[in-house]
Amino acid sequence: MALVLIGFMGAGKTTAVREAGGVDTDDLIAERHGEPVEALFDRVGEARFREIEEQVVLEALDSGAEVLALGGGAVLSPRVRERLRAGDHVVAWLEVDVETAWERAAHDGRPLARDPDTFGDRFAERQELYAALADAFVDATADPVPLDALTSVRPGERLILSRVHPVWFERPADERPGDFVVSDEHVAPLHAPGAFAIAAGEEHKTLATAQTLWTEMARRGVTRAGRVVAVGGGVVGDVAGFVAATYQRGVPIVHVPTTLVAQVDSAYGGKTAVDLPEAKNYVGAYHQPQAVHVLHATLATLPAPERAAGYAEVVKTALIAGGPLWERVRAGAVDDPDVVLACARTKLAVVAQDERDGGRRQVLNLGHTVGHAIEVAAGYGTYRHGEAVGLGLLAALRLSGASDLRGEVASLLAAQGLPTRMEHAEAAAVVAATRLDKKRLGDGTPFVLVGAPGDVTPGHEVGEAELSAAVAELA
Repeated sequence: MALVLIGFMGAGKTTAVREAGGVDTDDLIAERHGEPVEALFDRVGEARFREIEEQVVLEALDSGAEVLALGGGAVLSPRVRERLRAGDHVVAWLEVDVETAWERAAHDGRPLARDPDTFGDRFAERQELYAALADAFVDATADPVPLDALTSVRPGERLILSRVHPVWFERPADERPGDFVVSDEHVAPLHAPGAFAIAAGEEHKTLATAQTLWTEMARRGVTRAGRVVAVGGGVVGDVAGFVAATYQRGVPIVHVPTTLVAQVDSAYGGKTAVDLPEAKNYVGAYHQPQAVHVLHATLATLPAPERAAGYAEVVKTALIAGGPLWERVRAGAVDDPDVVLACARTKLAVVAQDERDGGRRQVLNLGHTVGHAIEVAAGYGTYRHGEAVGLGLLAALRLSGASDLRGEVASLLAAQGLPTRMEHAEAAAVVAATRLDKKRLGDGTPFVLVGAPGDVTPGHEVGEAELSAAVAELA
């Protein structure tokens, strides 16, 4: 299949396609009209230029070229979008932030890069057009763009190429000699026959389980030439990731998340950990996966309460992202493939800015400070992780002073059968457990608070009385 690069001006499409020996449609336009596209645009105006561009792009898409780069505005044409959706091209969106795009484009004489405000407006307007067309999402803020991986995308698959690690959608993980496949007692019979199965449930995310896995890997002669393949939900991913990070000082890991929590959140970003009785995720390491493979059909095998619990992470991620993802979720979207993809893109974009949780990444803990405390206070396994996070979201929104948004989120959670009241933990015990949160620095535990969807910030100090009132409200 031919590879088509799309994206805003300054994304690096021309550089990438020229290095690959492909065709840039802006070059075709310039050759046909005998002048640079910037001069042609100024001379004929945008409306006429778009007509010219549409014709050239449609011809190029049918030309048999192996790699094509389209002008940033080519996707404004309904005919071009229809042609790209025909399915005989791999469409790769080269993504950059608006600041990077402006820095690259502002000094190139481009007619649409002369005013930063207009530039920013156009950038925002086109993001959803690019997203709707893309088979592959490429972080293009760094060079070079990895075109080889993009050309391997097959029909029905989608790919996120972040700076952190790749995520494949609807591509099963390949099997390699020397792999050690880990699952749990419920998932293995469904999705990983022959895997080494651990006991299911948060109460088994322990050092004892990790030692069982280390011992079995040593018994089987697993080396750093092999990989750990984790097939399951958040518990399997966390403990298998920790084992991979520490066995022989680190072996590769591949995640195959089979729960909604894992597909929208825990499989990405390289955080691994096991629990202590005193606190959740207290022993762990950062260990980025070699790849993540998301198969949406695995969600169909989840018990309804487990699938519902994952929805809390969808809501959390949508609050962080704001914009189109939040609008889709508040309108009733739950866990369709596009929502899962958007959640993964949101998390990976945050992690790419702050892999080691020193700043921006802390927003991903929205709802988790109180949520983890509820899990500890109630006893691991009493609440599913997502159920506790949902309650933690409500507490965070109360601490944020966002009463209307709290009510809306409570309605969304309740519609999926998630608890909005805390019945299995004492409020005082939950407040005490927040003092052992692993993010605590010095005397205070920092909280993530919400100004509005898309305006989520970490590092807030919360008074004891405020926290106690927010948790008591849950109870």
